Amino acid sequence: MENSIQLTIESLKIQYEQISVESVDQLIQLYSPDARFKDPFNLVFGRDAIRDIFLKMFEQVDSPQFVIREVLQQESSACLLWEFKFKFKCWDTSEKSLTGVSWLQFDHTNLVSSHTDYWDPAEGIYEHLPLIGSLMRGLKKLA
Repeated sequence: MENSIQLTIESLKIQYEQISVESVDQLIQLYSPDARFKDPFNLVFGRDAIRDIFLKMFEQVDSPQFVIREVLQQESSACLLWEFKFKFKCWDTSEKSLTGVSWLQFDHTNLVSSHTDYWDPAEGIYEHLPLIGSLMRGLKKLA
């Protein structure tokens, strides 16, 4: 069983690092039909809802790219340390980067049954917004 999960993890890594609008459906096939996905902005269930989150990402940012830095796996769980590089479509179009962690759990068929992303939206998103950004940067300096 562990080797099969490792194969799924390797496939996930490849799919995330090569993600495109055209490849989202391939990525989603690595998730169970009723998978749970949670990040700082979303909590959804099912492949269709997860697909919609990834497709919306392409509507909001240009050149999204995941770089998987490290993978830790134990039994039916894995942790992926990643860097996400992107450019906003609407304002400052310079490349941005944020670091996060995905906690994955796999079902008996070695598909992702639960995916929880941990990352700081203040650092990754809010600091770059036109009005809120200066406030967030100022608060950060006070801390």
